[in-house]
Amino acid sequence: MPDPLLADSVTRLDGAQGRTVVTGSHGGVYAASLAYRSGCRAAVFHDAGVGLDSAGIGGLAWLDRAGMAAAAVNHRSAPIGDAAAMLAQGVISHVNAAARATGARPGMTCAEAAQLLEAAVPPSGEAPEIREGREDLQPLHGGRHLVLVDSASLVGPEDAGKVVVTGSHGAIFGGNPANALKADAYLALFNDAGGAATSRLPALQARGIAAVTVAAKSARIGDARSTYEDGVISACNGLAAAMGATIGRSARDFVNAALTQGT
Repeated sequence: MPDPLLADSVTRLDGAQGRTVVTGSHGGVYAASLAYRSGCRAAVFHDAGVGLDSAGIGGLAWLDRAGMAAAAVNHRSAPIGDAAAMLAQGVISHVNAAARATGARPGMTCAEAAQLLEAAVPPSGEAPEIREGREDLQPLHGGRHLVLVDSASLVGPEDAGKVVVTGSHGAIFGGNPANALKADAYLALFNDAGGAATSRLPALQARGIAAVTVAAKSARIGDARSTYEDGVISACNGLAAAMGATIGRSARDFVNAALTQGT
C-alpha cells in the first residue's frame, strides 16, 4: 500500500487527492473541512488534548456526516504540528464510524491505522463550507487593536503591533521558528493543545513578541473568541510575564489590560 501523505499543517495539502493524509493539525471542524476539500481519501489528525467541548476532535463526527474516514492521535503520544512524529510514534485515541469500518481502532499505532485507512471508501457525501473567523476590533480610548483569528494562518503583516488572539495551537509546525507568527504583534495568544504546545512562545520571545497559551480544557481550540472569553493562561514567555501574565489568570483579563499598555 502507498505511504500516507504527511502534512504538518492541514493548510498545506497539495497532492492529497485520493490519498490518506496524516496531518499535524488538530481535529477541529475547520481542519476537517480543509481535509475534505483537498479530496483526500481519509485523514488522521492530532487530538490536541480533546479539550473544552471536545473541540480537538470535533471534525471527526463532521466528517462522518460527509462520509469520510478520520482518526485522531493521542496528544500524549506525539507532538502536535509534526506529522512525521505522529506517524512514527503516535497512538490513535479516537476514530469516527467510517474509520472504524476499515478496522481502525483506538489504541493502535498511527502507522497501523493509516494503512487500514487506505481501504476506506472515498467520501461522496455533501459537506457545507466552513469558514474560519476573523474579527478586527477597534481600540477603545486610544488603546491597541484587538484581532481575533480562529487560525494563525489568517494573521498578516497588517497585524504588526496589535494584540492577536488565535484559536491555533501554540506549537511551531514543521519545526521552523519562522512559522511562529506572520506578523510582529504586540501580544499573541494560542491554545496549548493539551499542555505541550508551547514552542511558539520562546520563538516569539526571540522576536520581541509577548505570547501566552491558554489551557485546552479551558477554551475551544480553533475558536479565537473562546480563547479570549473562556481561556485560562497555562504558559507564557518572559515578555508576557513582564506584562502581568501569570498561570491561572483569565485570558480576557490579561488581554484587556494589555490593550492599554504602552500606548
